Amino acid sequence: MTTRSIARAALLIKRDLTLGTLMDRLARVHGGRPLVTEAEGGLALTYEQAAKRVRRWAGGIADRTQPGDVVVVATANGYEQLLLCGAASRAGAIPAPVNDQMSKDEIAHVVKDSGAALVLRSAVEVDRAEPQVHACKSAPGDVAALFYTSGTTGKPKGAALTHRALVGQVASAALWPTRLHRDEAVIALPVAHIMGFAVLIGLGVAGIPAYLLPRFHPVKVLDAIESRRATMFIGVPAMYRMMDEAHAAERDLTSVRVWASGADAMPQALAERFKKMGATVTVPLLGAVGQASFAEGYGMVEVGGGVAAKVSLPYLGALSGPLGEALGFALPGYEMRVVDDAGVALAGGQVGELQVRGPGVLTAYWGDEDATNAVLTDDGWLRTGDLARKGPLGLLVFEGRSKHVIKHGGYSVYALEVEQVLEQHPDVLEASVVGLPDERLGELPVAVVRLTPGSTLKKAKLEAYAAEHLAEYKVPKRYVVVDELPRTGTNKVQKAELAALFD
Repeated sequence: MTTRSIARAALLIKRDLTLGTLMDRLARVHGGRPLVTEAEGGLALTYEQAAKRVRRWAGGIADRTQPGDVVVVATANGYEQLLLCGAASRAGAIPAPVNDQMSKDEIAHVVKDSGAALVLRSAVEVDRAEPQVHACKSAPGDVAALFYTSGTTGKPKGAALTHRALVGQVASAALWPTRLHRDEAVIALPVAHIMGFAVLIGLGVAGIPAYLLPRFHPVKVLDAIESRRATMFIGVPAMYRMMDEAHAAERDLTSVRVWASGADAMPQALAERFKKMGATVTVPLLGAVGQASFAEGYGMVEVGGGVAAKVSLPYLGALSGPLGEALGFALPGYEMRVVDDAGVALAGGQVGELQVRGPGVLTAYWGDEDATNAVLTDDGWLRTGDLARKGPLGLLVFEGRSKHVIKHGGYSVYALEVEQVLEQHPDVLEASVVGLPDERLGELPVAVVRLTPGSTLKKAKLEAYAAEHLAEYKVPKRYVVVDELPRTGTNKVQKAELAALFD
């Protein structure tokens, strides 16, 4: 670590850092160095250019909002969305980014639920010559942004995350020794989802240029890594599966020194394969030497990104040792515990609910006191809904999910939300949604439905209805129509029995 990197970190770790001042601070640190290049002829910006855009767009947003207003940022997936969120924050507003894969109904719900004063479809709407030179004052503990997430209560809820959660947690990335070697990270994540948002902020703080693709495509990503000699790729397990199927092993990926994954459990064997495709270093005349490292994180939107991480170093195979099945080590400032239904801590080996406490935990679900009280304990622990147990070395081992959540291609699909949408169709009496294992995408959402007597509803029409009202990744991929659903003695649907209907 150099004296210069320590000085950069000191500037960024200051407690007054907010989402609205972040890009200005980064421009002071990194100046005219490249920040982002987008695929397909998109943006190509330095830190200074990005900071100027944020100031200019902040002026346009300030003209149309009041401090504390919510601004829904409904732009196409890209770096512009991140910069508009920074601009809204600089203007004193609270940005709420939404995924461009969301349906009109889903976006309309976010606008209504958040009480948004402004909906941005493009930066052109707020692009003006006079910039907002000084950011509106905000404290690190103030709400910085709303990230909408589905849940067991059905409709998406806005997780209110603070400046400390979004930018304070990644400030230490400034210690990355950027000027000692060349780096570039290839990314194809949705910016409106917390993983993509946090990754791009972290890369920006570290001084690592991002090459951003608006949509993931395995061949395009492999082409980008190979042709640009990228040193990092950050994605979700489903992306790694698809790149593996697209013959990643036949490509020259030796420029990659770090592979990273999040949003779902990474298969250990798959991680080891990609480690071998990368390299520790490239030496003149000798070429690529060693293996890449593989980093895996555990987190969710309600904690502003990640709360635990583990790294498999070249040849050490940590992901297949005692650390392999564990969530990893808690990140600085975080605590994790396993409790029973009464909230009492469990001994090692016993399975219970995983709870988390730390600086990134949401302050509330926006405008939903009941949902907030259901997820937060009186002493600030977040009920994750995930099941875990204490494993070797006191580390926590993931054991599944207590919520009915389906992990599809890195996205969380909550069964109840999909069920409620299907049941709004006049011909559907009842719907039950489960996940089927899938080698490529982790799980596939599928639906079992009961129709009204005499209904002749075709599956194709039900599929079209779901596609109209839900984001693509939430739409059930298969349907089965039944006369009755299997139930328990208390009349609850036995979801464990539904998967057999798709054999």
